[in-house]
Amino acid sequence: MQDKTLKQEALDYHSLEKPGKIEVRYTKPFNSQKDLSLAYTPGVAEVCMQIKENPQDAYKYTTKSNLVAVVTNGTAVLGLGDIGALAGKPVMEGKGNLFKKFADIDVFDIELNEKDPDKIIEIVAAMEPTFGGINLEDIKAPECFYIEDELKKKMNIPVFHDDQHGTAVVSGAALLNALEISQKEIQNIRVVISGAGAAGIACAKFYVSLGVKRENIIMIDSKGVIYKGRTEGMNPYKEMFATTLPVRTLKEALEGADVFFGLSQPNILTKEMVKSMNDHPIIFAMANPTPEITYEEAKEANPNAIVGTGRSDYPNQINNVLVFPFIFRGALDTMATAINEEMKIAAAKALANLAKMDVPEGVLKAYGLSNLKFGPDYIIPKPFDPRALIYVSSAVAQAAIDSKVARIEHFDMQEYKKTLELKLDKTRSITRYIYEKAKENPKRVVFTETTNPNILRAVQNALEEGIFKPVFVGSRGRTKEFVVDKVKELGLNPKIIDKIEFIDPMQSPKRQHYIERLLEIRQRKGITKEEAGYIINHRPNVFATMMVREGDADALLIGETYNYPTVIRPILQVTEKSPNVPVAGVYVMVIKNRIYLFADTTININPDSQTLAYIAIETAKFYTDLTNAQAVVAMLSFSNFGSNDQEEAVKVKKAVEIAKSINPDLLIEGEMQATIASDVALRDEFYPFNTIKGKEANVFIFPNLDAGNISYKLMYKLGGAYPIGPILLGLKKSIHVLEMGSPVRTIEDMIALAVFDAQRKERQNGNSNS
Repeated sequence: MQDKTLKQEALDYHSLEKPGKIEVRYTKPFNSQKDLSLAYTPGVAEVCMQIKENPQDAYKYTTKSNLVAVVTNGTAVLGLGDIGALAGKPVMEGKGNLFKKFADIDVFDIELNEKDPDKIIEIVAAMEPTFGGINLEDIKAPECFYIEDELKKKMNIPVFHDDQHGTAVVSGAALLNALEISQKEIQNIRVVISGAGAAGIACAKFYVSLGVKRENIIMIDSKGVIYKGRTEGMNPYKEMFATTLPVRTLKEALEGADVFFGLSQPNILTKEMVKSMNDHPIIFAMANPTPEITYEEAKEANPNAIVGTGRSDYPNQINNVLVFPFIFRGALDTMATAINEEMKIAAAKALANLAKMDVPEGVLKAYGLSNLKFGPDYIIPKPFDPRALIYVSSAVAQAAIDSKVARIEHFDMQEYKKTLELKLDKTRSITRYIYEKAKENPKRVVFTETTNPNILRAVQNALEEGIFKPVFVGSRGRTKEFVVDKVKELGLNPKIIDKIEFIDPMQSPKRQHYIERLLEIRQRKGITKEEAGYIINHRPNVFATMMVREGDADALLIGETYNYPTVIRPILQVTEKSPNVPVAGVYVMVIKNRIYLFADTTININPDSQTLAYIAIETAKFYTDLTNAQAVVAMLSFSNFGSNDQEEAVKVKKAVEIAKSINPDLLIEGEMQATIASDVALRDEFYPFNTIKGKEANVFIFPNLDAGNISYKLMYKLGGAYPIGPILLGLKKSIHVLEMGSPVRTIEDMIALAVFDAQRKERQNGNSNS
């Protein structure tokens, strides 16, 4: 019943709405006669002649630079065997999905109804003008070896048989880390490979490239051990790994072996065989979906075994998706003529190193984990680790350049990594410049939630960006000790400890000064001297706020583990406000690669007209400072330009009048509904008298907290917006409150914004002081 359900789900997935899994879309404007003349005749002729004069310009003016052919003849599709080219098409479309999802590479799937290797070679070679690379897929051995070798000779673009090399590279990365953990030298290990098809032979060849001695590899196929003198079922590719050792069965081969690679059949490796292997055996049982031995059985046989499989429900999933998209990404971006051994080794080492780094929060959530760090059950990154794009692609690109197969003339690796980062997260292109501003003058940012995993991960990442100087405040005298333990538990870089300033309020030379200042600030608000002392000694959030108020730190970021009202109350009680300016909460909303500001979303429940006017003015200033662009303010309501005379609508209308009277140069309009505010053409058609005619609003002021809070959260959850905030405006210092449970990426962005705001406040206070 379960199989039937899966079958129907798969059929529905592929057939509903639009058949298949891929489509072609145009990438340039195509809406007018002018567009047509550029895209096709007569304009396209100019591009054709440009490429004729300089063929390499095809990478500049066509999709060749980002287009890969996934080619099959359907002779070895998954575990289904020779099912034919047409039946293999769904797999090739799926491969295209993976290329696009993980590396933003476009794909045409090419299914060839041809089994003659020479004809396949002729057909594929003739397609070179179209593609930037060829990914051969699901072609049976040994023909696949011949086809790939000949195409590499004939073609001047990368040719890569993923069934061979993808498996080899990802398992090679896992092998390097497993050897490090088991403290074994690669040149001394003995390896048994079960399976002598395309993947098995390619893995064996790649392990030799990594340092395994050829004579230490024993390969086994369905006929038994491949040995010198054997004639049954042999071919030149198997002959390369024929052993001279007097072993003929898997059981005999595994006695004293260090490594088992399974690329064959389910359940052929027994517990007894595992027990006969060397100490700390490495077992990669990659038959899918049922491995040669289960993870549980291998661990029962030897608890010290390092075990990997092809399955996602076991540790150490060895999956090609960690390799092929990123190898092609690096090859395409350097206009490489081939994917060589140096590039594959670079990919394997990059993957191995990535497994030693802190695991992003998003990856942990995707797998339902709270923690994951380098060790026997984590020797290879998870397939959905987004960082593989950056680390593997850049390593491959560098190897292409170093090995002289890259055709690109000028290549800035740091800039390249930034472009990869933008492919990974489109919002990074919008927020990146905020980081650059923060780097210009890093500031001291205080935290009190010092052992929170998200805070620590964000601090590590922001330190790598070089945008701030972290200060941790804790009241138990052992804050540093606790943080050291937590960093170790999370597998973070221990070097971050040396970059963090730790402050214990009880030991601080500023303690008495803060007590006296707090008493001075709150003495008419019911506080006693004793209470002031207790608060400074035992409430790190108040101590940290006083640090920023008194100029002993530049910014405060707090709230990851607190309810918003609990955190904001003491901040508002202690921090100096800007004159005549209400404190307001603002969200930076990244929507369709544009920045918008939403205010007030967190502070003022039902602001009056004057408060709304000042919120609009301050938010507009912040927008201009943040983006170096002109703010266009829309004052939102359920009414359009006097269409309703209810009190709430009139309140917004008056706010516009007040704002204009205070700042006549401010581009502000309202009251108006959200549709009118966000649609320039609609607004200008029905209300041509509006003073922001022809301009898109970028600052939205909500009439009350209900509207603002609900809107930004709906835009985030349903509208695909990325919110950063809340940013507190109206304070003299850079103090901001995180939403409880903010993800690591948001905290990083808030650190950058807090530093930017501190720089901004410093300039403002300097100007006012002068």
